[in-house]
Amino acid sequence: MSSNYVITLSNDFIQNTIDTVNPHWGPLGWVTYKRTYARFLDAQNRTEEWSETVKRVVEGNINLDPRLKGMGYGVGEALPDPKLVKSLTTEAQKLYKLIYGLAATPSGRNLWVSGTDYQRAHGDSLNNCWFVAIRPQAYGDSAIVPSYLDQRQEAVSMPFAFMFDQLMKGGGVGFSVTRSNIDKLPAVGRSAELTIIMDKDNGSAEESREAGAVDRDEWLGAHGGAVAAAVANDHFFYEVPDSREGWVHALAAVIDSHFSYFPQEKKSVVLDMSKVRARGTRIHGFGGTASGAAPLIEMLRDVNAILNEAEGRKLTSVDGTDMGNLVGKAVVAGNVRRSAELALGDWDDDGFVTMKQDQDKLYHHRWASNNSVAVSGDPKQYEAIADAIRTNGEPGIVDLSLSQNYGRLVDGENKDADPYAEGTNPCGEITLENGEPCNLFEIFPNVAEEQEWDLAEAFALGTRYTKRVTFGSYDWEVSRNVIERNRRIGISMSGIQDWFLSRFGHRVVTGFEESTAADGTTKRTPVYDEQAVKAVDALYHHVVDADAEYSKELGCATSVKHTTVKPSGTVAKLAGVSEGMHFHYAPYLIQRIRFQDDDPLLPALLACGYKIEPDVYTAHTMCVEFPVKAAHAEASDFASAGNVSAEEQLATQAFLQTYWSDNAVSCTVTFQEAEKPSLPAVLSAYAGSIKSTSMLPYTGAGFKQAPKEPISEEVYLEKLGMIRDTPQKAFARINGNRDESNLELVDQTDCVGGACPVR
Repeated sequence: MSSNYVITLSNDFIQNTIDTVNPHWGPLGWVTYKRTYARFLDAQNRTEEWSETVKRVVEGNINLDPRLKGMGYGVGEALPDPKLVKSLTTEAQKLYKLIYGLAATPSGRNLWVSGTDYQRAHGDSLNNCWFVAIRPQAYGDSAIVPSYLDQRQEAVSMPFAFMFDQLMKGGGVGFSVTRSNIDKLPAVGRSAELTIIMDKDNGSAEESREAGAVDRDEWLGAHGGAVAAAVANDHFFYEVPDSREGWVHALAAVIDSHFSYFPQEKKSVVLDMSKVRARGTRIHGFGGTASGAAPLIEMLRDVNAILNEAEGRKLTSVDGTDMGNLVGKAVVAGNVRRSAELALGDWDDDGFVTMKQDQDKLYHHRWASNNSVAVSGDPKQYEAIADAIRTNGEPGIVDLSLSQNYGRLVDGENKDADPYAEGTNPCGEITLENGEPCNLFEIFPNVAEEQEWDLAEAFALGTRYTKRVTFGSYDWEVSRNVIERNRRIGISMSGIQDWFLSRFGHRVVTGFEESTAADGTTKRTPVYDEQAVKAVDALYHHVVDADAEYSKELGCATSVKHTTVKPSGTVAKLAGVSEGMHFHYAPYLIQRIRFQDDDPLLPALLACGYKIEPDVYTAHTMCVEFPVKAAHAEASDFASAGNVSAEEQLATQAFLQTYWSDNAVSCTVTFQEAEKPSLPAVLSAYAGSIKSTSMLPYTGAGFKQAPKEPISEEVYLEKLGMIRDTPQKAFARINGNRDESNLELVDQTDCVGGACPVR
């Protein structure tokens, strides 16, 4: 068996970087890193330090270069060209300095998993998010194929199995229940009896019984006393392995048992959960701790109930969304994973648009997805949706036609731009084909320029990083095929508002020009700073050129699309920059972060002087207040989400869609109460200029222990004066850098509004 040559970074290089480069930690940066991306080192009984995380991440990525594959150290094995080794080593060193200094970072997924054995086995885990169409599909040559199916048999379970699998590997999933997909599902052929059994000695036996499981010994005793007898009695019996694949197979069996291709002689499905590890058990591959079988049991029973109710008819868009939400809810119950979903329906599907108005189902499971609707660019459709947004804050908007026929808007219409795209990731910044992932890297241009990086080089390094991710080992055939064909990447900027103020001295929208149309209506056209137009356009071409050069080196296709703007909630906190294209929430604010009450960081934060109090919403959780000053808060042209108009936010999004992003731009537009009446007109004015967007009311500090609370400069200075030390120093002093619990932040997300997962 051939091995691969491995590029490594020397200890001397790492130490020299530590001595000469200062990470641009934001006010919450180190704390967010330590609790979100620092992996637990079993041998040393502690979590990683930042220098170790970056080494793991960079080495994990640089060694994905396919030219190293099959090159090794065994007898008779070829070695790579020394020039290639030198070139890649130099590139790895540059990447290390870029990321260590926090002038740029790969996605949160990469920070968590790159360079691990799990990543090497499951390249899927490096990708933030995925998209899948809810229609019958074949599993193909994939890692997960149910035993009763031929791999080319189309099955209703496949898109839900794909969704469950990717969510459990830490990615978010967008899914489409538009008529063009959901109408392809066959009618539910039959109801199915589902029985779930659990051994009484399993550590989660009591929780499992509460979720609906029955005692294993009692059930077997009533059905012949042994598994063989149960199988002979026309039961489809499946002993669920203690693995991700086992959970997926259990879901597939429950769904498929309602359709004609399932073994028809099997009159009921029996799932034995006895081998599923108990809640709280360490997960050594992916990381974190197990949730036990109870969330899986509850989900399977709820999904089966939906299918039983639909016997004799086709599933609706609401049914499909409910099933997807139940899957997401089960994944959220895991300690280390965060489920992020976006359901895409039709703009005129009233059942879909209004489904979150059912409060009972909303609180039970419909909270698990952000819901958006596909529009065609007709301003009247935007107006209708904006009317719903004023009431519900949803749905978001996805213009698939614009994404299919355009890259950057300034480059004009191109029928070959992305013709097979049919959905988005949960944050909406990447339009995707069925089974395709988003593949992200972001640069903080204001930080990079402060650290004297040539932006062209920084963006080129990010381009090459993401290109290598497309050469990972992917579990699903549908994904392998589309990734190889598209090689889609998403180079993002974050801290964009900070960069505009530091580089150009003002916001990018310098005003609006008004003109009167033939029908007497007034049109307002945004005016953009010309220097910003030139700078952003030049950076786009640097990315495209870097992709073309590296693709030629690798002998692969150039990327179908290259650039994006992700919302960047958690990662932006590392460097303390504004999130994606969004404006800072306020010039001065209290940022509240929730921790489990036994988190070893809490004593250090208390010693520093941060205010800590019990969380008023969740038991065993503590709420910590961090005073934060936005970058450039004192600048004359500074604006925040609390005072910038919805119109200017949409105009800024349109600017980035025109000159920077050939994928899409993730934007959550905040609006004030006084702006509600004008939302339909304002949103419809940008039909054809934005590929996706969502809107939410600006809440300020509208409830107790709000995640973000605007405060005055005086209050900020008062609270800042109470801070006596840095969390890093206090943690090292109190804990000796030991971190034995391996816990994590509660309710931290990689994106604004909770759209995407931390990991």
